[in-house]
Amino acid sequence: YRMEDKGEVKCIKFSLGNKILAVQRTLKNVDFLNFIPDSPQLEYTQECKTKNANILGFCWTSSTEIVFITDQGIEFYQVLPEKRSLKLLKNQSINVNWYMYCPESSVILLSTTVLGNVLQPFYFKSGTMSKLSKFEIELPAAPKSSKLSLSERDIAMATIYGQLYVLYLRHHSRTSNSTGAEVVLYHLPREGSCKKTHILKLNRTGKFALNVVDNLVVVHHQDTETSVIFDIKLKGEFDGSTTIHQFVLPPRSIQPYQIPVAGPASVTSQSPVPCKLYSSSWIVFQPDIIISASEGYLWSLQVKLEPVVNLLLDKGRLMDFLLQRKECKMVILAVCSQMLSEPERGSLSVIATVFDKLNHEYKKYLEAEQSYTMVVEAGLSRSNPLPKRPVRTQAVIDQSDMYTHVLSVFTEKKEAPHKFTIAVLMEYIRSLNQFQIAVQHYLYELVIKTLVQHNLFYMLHQFLQYHVLSDSKPLACLLLSLESIYPPAHQLSLDMLKRLSTANDEIVEVLLSKHQVLAALRFIRGIGGHDSISARKFLDAAKQAEDDMLFYTIFRFFEQRNQRLRGNPSFTPGEHCEEHVTFFKQVFGEQALMKPTTF
Repeated sequence: YRMEDKGEVKCIKFSLGNKILAVQRTLKNVDFLNFIPDSPQLEYTQECKTKNANILGFCWTSSTEIVFITDQGIEFYQVLPEKRSLKLLKNQSINVNWYMYCPESSVILLSTTVLGNVLQPFYFKSGTMSKLSKFEIELPAAPKSSKLSLSERDIAMATIYGQLYVLYLRHHSRTSNSTGAEVVLYHLPREGSCKKTHILKLNRTGKFALNVVDNLVVVHHQDTETSVIFDIKLKGEFDGSTTIHQFVLPPRSIQPYQIPVAGPASVTSQSPVPCKLYSSSWIVFQPDIIISASEGYLWSLQVKLEPVVNLLLDKGRLMDFLLQRKECKMVILAVCSQMLSEPERGSLSVIATVFDKLNHEYKKYLEAEQSYTMVVEAGLSRSNPLPKRPVRTQAVIDQSDMYTHVLSVFTEKKEAPHKFTIAVLMEYIRSLNQFQIAVQHYLYELVIKTLVQHNLFYMLHQFLQYHVLSDSKPLACLLLSLESIYPPAHQLSLDMLKRLSTANDEIVEVLLSKHQVLAALRFIRGIGGHDSISARKFLDAAKQAEDDMLFYTIFRFFEQRNQRLRGNPSFTPGEHCEEHVTFFKQVFGEQALMKPTTF
């Protein structure tokens, strides 16, 4: 599509959804053009309402709502594309020096007063315009003349950790003893007043530009051609009202970019040209856009997490930093593996700190998930809207992640002394218990296998005796399998199954598989379940034991049970014990069968 040339275009923007194009060519009006199927492409115009006002620019706040910002205020319109006209919804008179718009939060910021340092925010939502509390930016020193002292270039608006902030680049600190520029963050809430909350110390002077990436404030410095990163969630110095932050990592340059040479195939064999980084022709847009005007390139800035691991040596602070990042899971797991291996093996106290930080996030997610499930099951949402299901971010590192990527690999390598290996496993279990997270049986199995590999049976016995390893059916079965190398494991397993009380069937199965048929019968009588058990199962096991007296004892027990329950010692066809009756007759003779007793 080609527009008619009606003069220089000052500003041109599509509405959200790209259905209507707005073009400003003069200081007095904005032209509109519909890009709707089967709609004629005729321009229509809206002049600003305020007399003698000049339009500084405009912002689309939705697919059909637009705001004109003039030097005398703002005008909020609804665009009616079918009628090819606009309807004024609201306007507000106020002297404006310059404006800034944050589309993510639908907030427009106006610079007012002679010095320009009083900022008035407006919030837009579905046809409404709300005036938020105005606030004053503290200038470095009292200005000597009454001319505009706060330029648009030194202000940015961005959402950081879900909150809207106004960032002010102050080239000289207010305190005389401090040299270098700083970035001051003002928190702008929907309700209540705007407060200065954070100061980011740059410790240098010169030309700067700001971006916000993955909730990090990135400050580019032109003179040194480096960038520094700040994270306002990390601990800083608190002076009672604001938190002062130093940069998280040493200054680093943006990764070089190679510009491919365009042109015919014969020419393109030339090697690509390196792009000039931190060029004076760079323009930055929030949150993460950098445009090189001279080379005609637009980039989005990203933060690579892998190199951070070697730049931030304090593992606790490194974890605090990584847990707030979007794509952090594999990097965190790599850090955990690294701190358990040579040459970077950490002390147990450092490892414990890292485990606690991970399990703190894990517990937060489990609690949120549990609350959500309770609300849904209780049906509280019938009258209220359904709550949002908690989002599982990459910061949630659960037990299967740790087992698969870190702990099982660590124990298999067998690089570390076994005492250290066991201490690490027990430290992770301790951390889970501290946060009241149910420990999965496979972690206990890993501990037991490690103890067995090193013949540390006395330690295994103690762990079980003092319930360091919690009872579970899989654990009891693992103990049973250890009987051949550690005979007491059999009894430890049965004791565990008894404590579980829901595992009676398993105990009977285990005893029968070991041909301990009498022990199984004694156990089942002890819990009062002997009237309902299958006679055939016990007779099968007794026969497999190849002990005739054992078979006789078991057979007689079930004859007596039949007599007591039915008044007749013989087995019913439904019990499928015919082969066992035949075997009994063969070994002991028919006369050994019990006769019915009548009273």
